[in-house]
Amino acid sequence: MSQPTDVGPAPAADPRAERRSRRAVARSAGRERRVVGLIGLIALLVGAGTALLAFGVFGSGRAQRPLLDPILVDALRSQALISRIVALVVCVVLVVAGLVWAVRALAPERRPDLAVDAGPDTSVVVTSSAVAEAVAGQARTLPGISRARARMVGDEREPALRLTVWLAEDADVAEVCRRIPEEVLAAATDAFGGRVLPVAVRIEADTAEGPRVR
Repeated sequence: MSQPTDVGPAPAADPRAERRSRRAVARSAGRERRVVGLIGLIALLVGAGTALLAFGVFGSGRAQRPLLDPILVDALRSQALISRIVALVVCVVLVVAGLVWAVRALAPERRPDLAVDAGPDTSVVVTSSAVAEAVAGQARTLPGISRARARMVGDEREPALRLTVWLAEDADVAEVCRRIPEEVLAAATDAFGGRVLPVAVRIEADTAEGPRVR
């Protein structure tokens, strides 16, 4: 199970804080869903228009004519070279757009570093691996936790933390749930200068304990 938890005070109705908390829980696929939905809508409209045309909704004579107007076909034939160039450019743009979208969708999540304000003119940058190791190491010290893994997600402007802990068979779940915010996340807040950092905690049962890895 996973639950977004804010380390430190955060505005109750801040949409940016809610978005960062959702990002901590799981990687968002909203952009991919919107693109697929748009493509599906365009395909649906084209298919519906073609079906209406074939059934004679726009006139029986129009249904018997070719899909492309003969005047348009003649114009394309008269400018064959330009038509081919335009078609080639459109195909290349669609292929590039599809490849970019696929790469963005399949790319692994970013692991941003954490910038800590150390003074009016000074800032300290803590690497994502150092943040993850510090939080996971602190979680592994709690009784009842056999393994723990943490990782930074989001971007440099809106970072978040995802923490996964595995419970031993004899673990007190209620005690672990109480001590994670009070000890692990509170210690992280103090170590990182009170930086507000949304955290999603996922708790799983570890039936076969293995080596403690991050």
